[in-house]
Amino acid sequence: MGAKITIDSATLMNKGLERIEAMHLFNCDLDFINVVVQRQSKIHSMVEFADGSVMAHLGASDMRIPIQFAFSYPERWDTPAPRIDFRELGQLTFDAADMDTFRCLALAERAGKTGGTMPCVLNAANEVAVDAFLHDGCSFTDIDRIAESCMDAHDMQAVDSFEQLRDIDAWAREKAAQVLVATRS
Repeated sequence: MGAKITIDSATLMNKGLERIEAMHLFNCDLDFINVVVQRQSKIHSMVEFADGSVMAHLGASDMRIPIQFAFSYPERWDTPAPRIDFRELGQLTFDAADMDTFRCLALAERAGKTGGTMPCVLNAANEVAVDAFLHDGCSFTDIDRIAESCMDAHDMQAVDSFEQLRDIDAWAREKAAQVLVATRS
């Protein structure tokens, strides 16, 4: 799906941002939205209902499937994506995400729990850091440090308007650029 999402997948920032999105979309506390590592990459999402039952969206390791599902629901369109052969799959395993290893996931949790303008700062700083990494402007392990520096420097505000978020986004991008310069020195 592109270079940025590949890096965000490697840092698990994509999952952290998706948790924040789900929190807002479903008006649900972040503590009820968990990241589970499913190494076979066959389960695209799972939802647990009040009665304890779980529904999972399974498919081949191809993001066209969940994207097509989102566009076509409630219909079912034919897909060019491969099919899962459950006879060859063997098993599905689940692990908790390691927040110490995946610092971006931990930063996203912090931003989501802090709320207000903090997720905007996280997203903007991450975009700058990932772009810098993709253009040899920083190391992979600098990505979380840049985002964290911007978050630490930001005084969270309640969200009042899109204009405010645009201004916060611009501030965070400028701050991330400053952190990058300091990182290179």
